[in-house]
Amino acid sequence: MLMLRTYREVLPRVRQYLELWQQEAERIPNPELRKQALLSIESKAFHCEGGSIYGLLAQDQIEPTIRFIVAYQTICDYLDNLCDRSTSLDPRDFHTLHQACIHALTPDADCINYYQFRQEQDDGGYLIKLVQTCQAVLKNLPSYRSVAPCLYELADHYCNLQVHKHVQVQERVPRLQAWFEEHRDRLPELSWHEFSACTGSTLGIFCLVAYAGNPNCSEELATEVKNSYFPWVQGLHILLDYLIDRAEDSIGGDLNFCDYYDSEQEISERFIYFLKAADRAVAQLPHPHFHRTINRALLGVYLADPKVNAQKNVKIIANKILHSCGGLAFFFLGNALVMAQIRDRWKMSFSP
Repeated sequence: MLMLRTYREVLPRVRQYLELWQQEAERIPNPELRKQALLSIESKAFHCEGGSIYGLLAQDQIEPTIRFIVAYQTICDYLDNLCDRSTSLDPRDFHTLHQACIHALTPDADCINYYQFRQEQDDGGYLIKLVQTCQAVLKNLPSYRSVAPCLYELADHYCNLQVHKHVQVQERVPRLQAWFEEHRDRLPELSWHEFSACTGSTLGIFCLVAYAGNPNCSEELATEVKNSYFPWVQGLHILLDYLIDRAEDSIGGDLNFCDYYDSEQEISERFIYFLKAADRAVAQLPHPHFHRTINRALLGVYLADPKVNAQKNVKIIANKILHSCGGLAFFFLGNALVMAQIRDRWKMSFSP
C-alpha cells in the first residue's frame, strides 16, 4: 500500500516540481552554476523521490509538504555539487552557501548573496527562489513553531558537515574529528566517521515538516522524531550512500566514511547494528510501521544500485545486510529497480 500510494500520490507531484526547477535551472546566466544546477537534478532526482514519501505522513498537507521537500532537497543537492566541484576550498564560501539551508527553514529570514565568497555569482535568482519556496510552505504549517528548534539543530549539523568535508584534503579528517569531540558526550557510542555520516541526511527534517502539518504536533513529538532519526535512521541512510560509492570515491580521491572501518566484517556488523537501532528508535513514534518500512526501503534503494554489483566486496556486504532483515528489504530492492526504469523514462521524455 505504501508503494501504491507513492506511485499514485507522491511521484507525480515530485516530477511536476522537478520539471519546474529544471526549467528554472536552464535560465541560470552563469554557465558553471547552470551546469551544476542541472546536473544535481538529473543525477539526484531519486533523493527527492525518496524524501517525498514523507509527504504521506502529512495527510491533507501532502501537496505543500512535497513542494517543500523537493525544493529543500534541490538546494542541498545543488550546493553539494558546487562544493564537490568547487573553484575554491574556502570554508567561508561553503558556510555562506549553506546559509541557504538555514534561511529556507526560517520563514521571516532575508536572503543574502550566498555566492559572495566565490567567483561564480549570477544564478538569476535560482537559489533564492528555492529558499523562498521553502519559507512560503513553512509559514503556513500549523505546527511549524513546535518543530523549528529541532529543524535548526539537524540543519546546523548538516551545514557543518558540508563545510568540514569540502575543505583542503589534509584538513578534512582533523576538522571532522574535532567537531565530533565537541558533541561526543551527548551521543550514543559512535565513531567520529559514523557521527559525520549521521549528520549528512535530510530525512529527519522531512519527517518533522510532515508532522508539522498536523496542528496537534507538539514540541515533545518533534524531539522524539529528532532523537529517533538522529543518529540512527540518518546514519543508516548516509552510510549506505557511502558504501555504494566506495570505488568512485577512491578513484576521485574523495572522503568516504566507510573507509575508516577496520574491516569488511566490521562494516557489515555496524550496518546491521544501525538498522536494528533505527527500528528500536522509531518504534516509539506515531506510524511506527511506516518508519520501519522506510528503514527497509533505504536498503532496497541503495543496494539495488548497479554500483553494488560492480564492487565484489560491497556486494558481499550488501548480501549480509539484506539477509539479516527479512523479505521486506528484498521487496524494496525489486521495487527500486522498477523506479529506476521509470526515472530513466522520465528523463528521456523531458526535453531540457
